[in-house]
Amino acid sequence: MKNILLIALAPVFIIAYYIYHRDKWEKEPIGLLLVSILLGAVAVLPIILVETYLTENPLFATDTVYSAATYNGFVVAGVTEEFFKFLVFMILIWGNKNFNEKFDGIVYAVYISLGFAGVENLMYVFNYGIQTGYVRAVTAVPLHAIVGVVMGYHLGLAKLGDNGKAFHFLLALLLPISFHGFYDWIVMVNQPWYLIIFIPYLFFLWRRAFRRMRELSDISRFRPEEED
Repeated sequence: MKNILLIALAPVFIIAYYIYHRDKWEKEPIGLLLVSILLGAVAVLPIILVETYLTENPLFATDTVYSAATYNGFVVAGVTEEFFKFLVFMILIWGNKNFNEKFDGIVYAVYISLGFAGVENLMYVFNYGIQTGYVRAVTAVPLHAIVGVVMGYHLGLAKLGDNGKAFHFLLALLLPISFHGFYDWIVMVNQPWYLIIFIPYLFFLWRRAFRRMRELSDISRFRPEEED
């Protein structure tokens, strides 16, 4: 039991610590971060209900491997999960006084995503075993954090940027859905060649996320001016 909990939740704690550490110039309140994780976890309940309904009542034909992967990856998982994470952010964080710099968008969006990822990972590991936990620790859990970075990056610019606020607000939902959906599509197609796409795709997502974090950290309004 302890081993299952450790394997399932360790990647969540590690990523949460890393994001907290990367928020170098003005730390976010621990209480609000914990609430973000908690509400991300609670979001699993409506997500399961909506995903179950969409699975039982498909919106278009899913009679081939590729059409089924497209529907389940992009619509059932991508749209549903990212929409509810987005909704939690809007309810809890968007109008909060602590959301006062662009990098904060990344911090809170990732923590919300990690709350969901932790519960989802527990369910997978309990159902399919520890080996599944090892694989998901370096794939699915980081994927949720990465799309959290994407969402938070654009929400930060949508609220506190100078230009294209409406455009960034739209991207904050559409890009996580797209990135998440394509990840699930590759996995669900389950073809021998999928690793040729899967590994480079993960590398692309990781690199993009680190670049976005560095970009907003470097322009933080709380960053001390360098001395001459």
